[in-house]
Amino acid sequence: MKQHRDPHQREIVIVSGGSPDADIATVLAQADYIIGADRGAAVILALGYTPDLALGDFDSVHEWEREHIQTSSHHYIGCDAIDKNYTDTELAFLAALEHQATSITLCAGTGTRLDHTLANIHLLKRALELQIDMRIIDGHNCIRLADRQLTVKKEHYTYLSLLPLSLEVHGINLIGFQYPLHDASLVIGQSLGISNKWIAEEGSVSIREGLLLVICSND
Repeated sequence: MKQHRDPHQREIVIVSGGSPDADIATVLAQADYIIGADRGAAVILALGYTPDLALGDFDSVHEWEREHIQTSSHHYIGCDAIDKNYTDTELAFLAALEHQATSITLCAGTGTRLDHTLANIHLLKRALELQIDMRIIDGHNCIRLADRQLTVKKEHYTYLSLLPLSLEVHGINLIGFQYPLHDASLVIGQSLGISNKWIAEEGSVSIREGLLLVICSND
């Protein structure tokens, strides 16, 4: 676990039960606190890391895996698969808030269950309201939410896409990309903001009004 320089920063990584195809080990190496949600705890252990907290109903692992997770994690919280009001990932998100996260990275939060993927994307709004920097990453995407300004680095990504999460987004400025924007607007149902490309190693997105999903992706 890294020694972070700013004592006021607390980077929490959540590994969920979706597709674990991102370079999760690199992300875990930067974490101040690691939470495994359901099967995500098994992924963390398989990568040679120890969950600071493992929680969920663990209905997606075998009993022997659940026992291994329980005995190998620093803290373990099990819950009933039926008698609960939140997904395992949201429980992990709430735990991250309790542990005073200033930034959250959610790994394996996308996958075959579109309902869970969308619910996890909605968590970005909760984090933004609390002024917590949050991103969702998988093997092909990094998803963030903006209500003012974001710096976006090219890194290994090919495309940048902008999609409204609110009904309308106004005053969009996009700098450093093949198709720049100046005081533009997007509404839900448009694909105008899909598949832009960097012309620099770093660009910026800013908006005046609304909520804008900023998605870096590759094929």
